[in-house]
Amino acid sequence: MPPLEILRLLFVGISAVCGGWVLYRLRGKQVQKEGRTACALLLIAALSACSLPAHVGLPLFCGACLLSALCVPPQDMLPAQGKAVLITGCDSGLGYALAKHLDQLGFQVFAGVLNKKGEGADELRNACSPRLLLIQLDITSCEEAKKAYIEVKSSLKDSGLWGIIHNAGVLGYVGDGELLPLGVYKTCMDVNFFGAVRISKTFFPLLRKAKGRLISISSMAGHAPLPGFAAYGASKAALSMFSAVMRQELSKWGVKVSAIYPGGFRTGIYGSQESWSNQDGKILYNLVDDVKEDYGEDYIRTMKECYKLMLSDASPDLSPFLYDVAHALLATKPHNTYTPGRCAYIIPCIFRYFPVWMYDGLARKLFGSYNMLSPRALRPLQTPNKKHN
Repeated sequence: MPPLEILRLLFVGISAVCGGWVLYRLRGKQVQKEGRTACALLLIAALSACSLPAHVGLPLFCGACLLSALCVPPQDMLPAQGKAVLITGCDSGLGYALAKHLDQLGFQVFAGVLNKKGEGADELRNACSPRLLLIQLDITSCEEAKKAYIEVKSSLKDSGLWGIIHNAGVLGYVGDGELLPLGVYKTCMDVNFFGAVRISKTFFPLLRKAKGRLISISSMAGHAPLPGFAAYGASKAALSMFSAVMRQELSKWGVKVSAIYPGGFRTGIYGSQESWSNQDGKILYNLVDDVKEDYGEDYIRTMKECYKLMLSDASPDLSPFLYDVAHALLATKPHNTYTPGRCAYIIPCIFRYFPVWMYDGLARKLFGSYNMLSPRALRPLQTPNKKHN
């Protein structure tokens, strides 16, 4: 057999072994960020190897396989049984789905809800095991936070709290930051940031006792600036920074901290047709005449179209989010950040590593297209047609 043919067969054999090794390392390992890195590296190396001479392509591909395998560290998973977690905002949406999912995995779930007699609470009660305990918890209320702490501590007896998951959040209004009422900024900060700080400070003694996990559900808008999300993005950015500092400070207690940055998932956070209609009136009522004149009432009334676009683009499959939260809770070495969902990894990556002008153009195109009109003051002047005799 010619030496070149032998080299080709050797290339195929070693490639199959190395590629199989990487796939085996990935199989059953609850990794996504490393998995993406490894697969991308393998693909680039394979394409390069195909276009290069065999004596060059073979070592290149084998080296890439080795690096890919090293990108996927062993992920030993802890058992869920016997571990208690507190989740805020379980009445609906991601919190509701997460409470059901963690209950199915075997966690003891303390599901914080705004209304223990509400529809969401009843559905959780009927759908989950007796381990799940509903907790009346408005995270903006210091009194309810203290009562919830006493109830959880009493239920845990001498054991600690393995996980705190800051899920409760509000979107507020989406639109130009100049147009948003100040109350929207205050509400977003009170729920999305101060609420999480309030719950953290209340339950930290139980978390430190278990050497558990603190998980904050932030947002892609808290990771990279997006047009229309001034209030919501600022509150989530504050939550992200709080989470990062807690990661540094709580490490000495053995507590691990992660932040989740989901992409668009189809939940009730986008509101309803009625709430979208109410937004116009509240914004117009709070604007001074000069601002109202510059933007134009027609421009303001079309801002609500963004909710329909976001809802249509959002994914109904919540499994990537549920998967990542479970990994953050149970992996012996959880990631600092997770980015489940469409574009949740790509957009912040472009913001961090590409020129600002390039990112701003992309962000305006993807998230600034909800309003096809320009503000009234920026529209070209309409000159009346002259009649010729």
